[in-house]
Amino acid sequence: MSTQVRPVAAGDFDAIAAITNVYILETAIHFGTEPVTAADLREEWRATRELYPYVVALVGGELAGFAKATRSRARAAYARTAELGVYVHPDFHRRGIARTLYAAVVVSCRDSGFHVLVAGIALPNAPSVALHEALGFVPVGVFHGIGFKFGQFHDVGFWELRVGDAGLPAAHTG
Repeated sequence: MSTQVRPVAAGDFDAIAAITNVYILETAIHFGTEPVTAADLREEWRATRELYPYVVALVGGELAGFAKATRSRARAAYARTAELGVYVHPDFHRRGIARTLYAAVVVSCRDSGFHVLVAGIALPNAPSVALHEALGFVPVGVFHGIGFKFGQFHDVGFWELRVGDAGLPAAHTG
């Protein structure tokens, strides 16, 4: 079955919340500790969708995963940097969906004028490290014991990808 990637739509957030909550409730990959709602995620997307791409993957008409870019840091000097994340429903792991989603977000960010993309990975997570490095991300450091979840501290590694020096759209200027 082929994978279709498209921009997120407002009606996708029930499935996105369900996928996100698997990672929140069952893993230390996502550092959230309380389930999220579709309404909350939809509002976050609406507030930033003009600047930051958000895509979904459909397999056989079912939403299998999503990837997004978000604000990296709040100060204006970081406006050309975005943080990326990708989540795939466990039923669809090991099918290349995360790579397909991430590639689409990377291209969109580059085309929008971002300069550097960053990703934080809760460690250990060999599949995520391999995904990022296969797409050209390079490791830039590890914060040791920075996250506390499920009764233990977790390290977070950071990877970066430089995507260009293109000029910024007007929306990125402030």
